[in-house]
Amino acid sequence: MAIYEAYPELLTIASDIDEAVKIIIKCYEKGNKLLICGNGGSAADAEHISGELLKSFTIPRPIGKELKRSLVELGMEESIADTLEMGLPAIPLISLTSLSTAFSNDRNPETVFAQGVNALGKNGDVLIALTTSGNSKNVLYAAMMAKAKGIKVIAMTGRSGGKIRNIADITLMPPSTETYRVQEYHLPIYHHICAEVERHFFSK
Repeated sequence: MAIYEAYPELLTIASDIDEAVKIIIKCYEKGNKLLICGNGGSAADAEHISGELLKSFTIPRPIGKELKRSLVELGMEESIADTLEMGLPAIPLISLTSLSTAFSNDRNPETVFAQGVNALGKNGDVLIALTTSGNSKNVLYAAMMAKAKGIKVIAMTGRSGGKIRNIADITLMPPSTETYRVQEYHLPIYHHICAEVERHFFSK
């Protein structure tokens, strides 16, 4: 696959990446959703992952004929309906600005993501938890909340895995400990995951 041609060093975690794909596919097949969290550059990655899933990524995802017909009957121009795409639900918890600021001010900033998982998550969902060290407290607490609610956790960390490795169902650990290098590995990993999930649901 292209990811391993460009990054042969990731072959050491290929089976874990494949397992993450399977976990997400199973989640979506059951009608569930992804929750995603991270700090700093990993917060941007959480948004990025969501963006690849909520709309088409590498292949077209036209809406179904029945949905298109309903929209046209409601007055939407057919040309506008044709611009819409099928999406896979993925919520970046970092984007809940009002919740984050209110909860940080009123309660505890370290449990903001845990509160988001508590409020939005349900059994069968999946949490993608990005922390290059594996030790970010707010991400750890989110993972703990997820496990307590029957939500599988896919952690994306650096080489050591950190504390979250002991909580997550699967931990993707590229071969680096430097924050920027770990983040550089995370990008092709989650691009590959998103592409494989998309291919499963939308390839003809």
